[in-house]
Amino acid sequence: MRVLRGYAEAETLFSARRCEPDVGQRAVVEDILAAVKGRGDEALLELTERFDQVRLNTVRVPEKAFDDAARTVLPEVQDAIALSASRIRAFYRQQPREGFLQQTEGGLLGQLVRPLNRVGIYVPAGSATLFSTLLMCAVPAQVAGVPEIVVVTPPRGDGGVAPEILVVARLLGVREVYRVGGAQAVAALAYGTESVPRVDKVVGPGNAYVVLAKQLVFGAVGIEALPGPTETLVLADESASARHVAADLLAQAEHAYAQPVLVTTHEPLLDRVRAELAEQLRTLPTRGTAHESLSERGVVVIVGTLEEGLRVANLYAPEHLCLLVRDPWAALPQVEHAGGIFLGESSMEALGDYAAGPSHVMPTGGTARFSSALNVRDFQKVIPLVNVSAETLEKIGPAAARLARAEGLEAHARAIESRLKLVHD
Repeated sequence: MRVLRGYAEAETLFSARRCEPDVGQRAVVEDILAAVKGRGDEALLELTERFDQVRLNTVRVPEKAFDDAARTVLPEVQDAIALSASRIRAFYRQQPREGFLQQTEGGLLGQLVRPLNRVGIYVPAGSATLFSTLLMCAVPAQVAGVPEIVVVTPPRGDGGVAPEILVVARLLGVREVYRVGGAQAVAALAYGTESVPRVDKVVGPGNAYVVLAKQLVFGAVGIEALPGPTETLVLADESASARHVAADLLAQAEHAYAQPVLVTTHEPLLDRVRAELAEQLRTLPTRGTAHESLSERGVVVIVGTLEEGLRVANLYAPEHLCLLVRDPWAALPQVEHAGGIFLGESSMEALGDYAAGPSHVMPTGGTARFSSALNVRDFQKVIPLVNVSAETLEKIGPAAARLARAEGLEAHARAIESRLKLVHD
């Protein structure tokens, strides 16, 4: 892991952080989008055979597969899935979901809150089948009131879908699952095909091609974010356990292209963490990927004070911020930018990936400066309501007309004044 000292060195490195698509990747994705938009299912099947080496006759998962999956997945795993779903649902039910109507002097003002009609969820299934992503996306959508939820996920070598994904879908009552992945899956959701009706919004993480496809179809369809490689910043002081710090860094490092970051006020901790990383890596099945993440993208920042460490954390704006400090609640008011915050030794980020409650779909690449973790509002529209009385029109109409003329929009001004004449008459 690269070692930096102080805020200034961290600023030099972190300010250069960008997630820009490769020109070659963009050309590939543009061709895929055009093919699916123009040829529908025919292109989907061709692209699935080309990229996944699977020949399919149809992309929709048959009904029988859901029941078969329930007989395949271990009961204890299904129990864990149910527990996770219940905690996610309980968490998101705390978010405001209703509009309001407020009586004002001379009228009513308010807002309607309406769910999206149809949402598509991309569930990655590359080196790992991330069926938890379906829980983390679908449950908030259901709490928001979305009536139609669609799932796309890459097929396995035998043409099927990971049974855990189908078990989650079955538990949530989602029966529309398509065995198609990559940019072609995003294209199908955005434009629609003979088999895949288009959606209003596409959510969920994926590889660089999936993320670029989401970026390019935005406008034809909504997206929640452009999620990049995962990242964790652990802020640790002298009270932190080196074993736990190493475990939290490795929990994200086992994802490809991850960036694990340690910021510490206590330099002696670094040697102990290095020793723990070496020991824990030795028995980790994903040690190849984890070692690459640590050696190629891992960063340590040694700071003089906790306040300086928090400044570094805000500069980085991590997807996950782990506060392994003596009093995390005292540090919390100084945190401005983070996708999710995990306070204390018992609140490891990996728990948040599965069963804590909040969605693990969080902003990456520094976008936590201006965006939030996936939530109920991502699946709703807010529509303002305006109903003013004639008396209020008399009070505010002339000012509105003057503003319209100041902008050179005469028709706006006349529309207001035509109503004012009716009031006066």
